[in-house]
Amino acid sequence: MMDDAPPAAAPRTAEVAAFLAARMCHDFISPASAIVSGLDLLEDPTAQDMREDAMNLIASSARKLADLLAFTRVAFGASASAETFDVRDLEKLARGVFAHMRAELDWSLEPDAVNKPAARTLLNLAQITGAALPTGGVAEVRAVRRGDAVAIAAEAKGGKCRVRPEVLAGLRGEPRGEGLHGHWVQAYYVHLFVGDAGGRVFAEVSDEGVVFAASIPA
Repeated sequence: MMDDAPPAAAPRTAEVAAFLAARMCHDFISPASAIVSGLDLLEDPTAQDMREDAMNLIASSARKLADLLAFTRVAFGASASAETFDVRDLEKLARGVFAHMRAELDWSLEPDAVNKPAARTLLNLAQITGAALPTGGVAEVRAVRRGDAVAIAAEAKGGKCRVRPEVLAGLRGEPRGEGLHGHWVQAYYVHLFVGDAGGRVFAEVSDEGVVFAASIPA
């Protein structure tokens, strides 16, 4: 079991912003590059027999890029002026990302709507859970209202569950250390905005898998 006590020397705001920007660029560059590759094939007079493959590559990559952009706008960004989110819209965003992952999403939320911190927590923990199942499995995302708080749990089931140490460190509010910053910064960002909202986030790792959980004031 983890707690979310702040580290002795937390990363500065500018460093976190830089790591978040790098993380988003990393996510977007793959489908964007694939679209360019498809366009290059269309323009190549010696590759006209590959036009159908090129169009399929462009279409699938454009869908992935659009799904990631829509997801990121809410999970990492301000998402305009919205302060509450319909859970059906959040599910659509999560399923858009899971359409490009090996893991399957099992989404079951009790509230009809949640505030911005809870919405961000749901999306980020869902994606982190899916990433913990690189060979496939099921990411179960649950949320219930308990008094004046929303309790969230995201559990990785099946497959070979793997959670990077930097993800666990980030959720605890610890510096990155030697791990990959793209994995760490998402977890650290969750730690920051959950704490700012007056909530807490933690993970429980066992031989059976991992459960990410959070409690957010409603």
